[in-house]
Amino acid sequence: MKFLSQDEAINCDVELFNEYQFSVDQLMELAGLSCAHVAAKEFAINSESSNNLALIVCGPGNNGGDGMVMARHLSLMKFKPTIYYPKKVDKPLFNGLMRQCELMDIEFIDKCPSVDEASKYRFIADGLFGFSFRPPIRDTFKDIMKLMCETNVPIVSIDIPSGWNVENGPEDESNSIKPYILISLTAPKKCAQHFKGIHYLGGRFVPPRLANKYLLDLPEYPGTELCVKLN
Repeated sequence: MKFLSQDEAINCDVELFNEYQFSVDQLMELAGLSCAHVAAKEFAINSESSNNLALIVCGPGNNGGDGMVMARHLSLMKFKPTIYYPKKVDKPLFNGLMRQCELMDIEFIDKCPSVDEASKYRFIADGLFGFSFRPPIRDTFKDIMKLMCETNVPIVSIDIPSGWNVENGPEDESNSIKPYILISLTAPKKCAQHFKGIHYLGGRFVPPRLANKYLLDLPEYPGTELCVKLN
């Protein structure tokens, strides 16, 4: 299976939008839905007493949109997600995603939780930065990055562990997010080669012609599953 460079990942997305005529919200829905399925598998709610609280961290880019879609679907799977969205984007797509979540009674919080406050959550979904991220990290996101580096709550990173170099992985092992689960979308990015946790591939939408062009050599998704475990 191929691990994509940053440029290859960007080119794949551009081709999906321009050549294959997928819309951003269409791919976002498929990506967020598959991420919700991964979380539901790994943090299954087996009884009324199960901890169903989840913190969904959303950034200003498409990863943040994936996170809001993930939250919406998790709420239909008996989870109780809370969204932390520190830099809201005033665009129709993102305003619509927020409205959908609000009408499903999903809470948005304005203040980054402390390590103690975050300890109540079953897991934290990291949808802060995607594969177009380039350092440095802006002040707006430093508190939530610090929380995700320090917390013992399992982190589920969407596509890229936030703050990692997209190709080289964590630049400072002692001060980087260490996800419990990584959900690669479309295809794994090169930084995933440095990931040691539970690795899934999600987003069952890649056209075979595109996969062949980029020599992705993707694994088969079992049955009707939207995600496949890679290790």
